[in-house]
Amino acid sequence: MAGLVWLDAFHRDWDDFMPPEASLVAVEQLAPDLEQLEQMRPALREMFAELLVDHPEHMRQALLDVKVSDRGMRVGIAERTKLAELAAELQGGPNIPDVPVIALTVVGTDPGQQALMSEQTAQEMYDGRTRMDAARVSAVSHGEQRILTDTSHHRLCFDRPDAVVEAIRDVIDRAARP
Repeated sequence: MAGLVWLDAFHRDWDDFMPPEASLVAVEQLAPDLEQLEQMRPALREMFAELLVDHPEHMRQALLDVKVSDRGMRVGIAERTKLAELAAELQGGPNIPDVPVIALTVVGTDPGQQALMSEQTAQEMYDGRTRMDAARVSAVSHGEQRILTDTSHHRLCFDRPDAVVEAIRDVIDRAARP
């Protein structure tokens, strides 16, 4: 590995940085079931349509159909109900090698989180993410954290492609240095 751009990513030590209300076990318990997702399907379709608005129509429609299909929603449930297991698996693996790392930490307001938790818990999560990513970049010789306040987790690549591309270019430049 020559370098790493950390895009508001899941971290194996999540629970060490998050408030108890946002622990992996708590997040797994908050995961909606199929019946709840069925009720949310129109809102999810609208949210994904907004994210994909700049895609060509034939691609946008196909992506929307997959994302809000029964299979797509089952995948979403599966992702949210295996987080503690994933963290345990990652804890058993190696640390990130000492390569250039830029972490994009997203602390913008997420409407989905606001609906599921108190404002205080959401703020504690943003603070936890900031500390978590700071720990990630301090563990390598050439780490840098960039905090983005103007987007949310699921919108990062849509709202701030400039920040993502800049981070990638900077990591490539740093990796090329002797």
